[in-house]
Amino acid sequence: MKFVSEKDIDATIEALENYSDEQYEKQMEAFAEAQPVIFAWLFSEEFELLTEDERGYLQYLALIAWKANEKVNGPVGAVSEDEIGEAEEQNYAILEAHTAKKFRDRLNPFFENTSQEDLLAFAEEAVLENEDKDDPDAIVTKEGREPIFIAIKTLVDVLTSE
Repeated sequence: MKFVSEKDIDATIEALENYSDEQYEKQMEAFAEAQPVIFAWLFSEEFELLTEDERGYLQYLALIAWKANEKVNGPVGAVSEDEIGEAEEQNYAILEAHTAKKFRDRLNPFFENTSQEDLLAFAEEAVLENEDKDDPDAIVTKEGREPIFIAIKTLVDVLTSE
């Protein structure tokens, strides 16, 4: 798999921001068609503890990661439930093995063995955007950081595995 750079991610975000609601819906439909299992997983009860805004944000982040990867690497075959389950389990094991006080520090091990550092940095920035200010308007709550980061990391893993 080729490296998905910050430039690719930013271009994807910019393109999505310029879409009409209808064009955005078409992108979500294309995502659902290309990766039905991932799409169903993102809308599953696994994420019901997230706020409604967080679920929408997770779906938006997933769309960005999928589109940026597809732009660089072309279409990826449909991912299976087992692949998602396995990757997610490994990611939670890594997270739970590190007990640093700050969430950001607990994410360091994920960067040690990845070929997609910029996609991971994108996920990290997305969940920690307002980390230092207890911003009541922040989309991601303290409780939502872990499941959203792990979901995007899992998505990156399954989409970019060789």
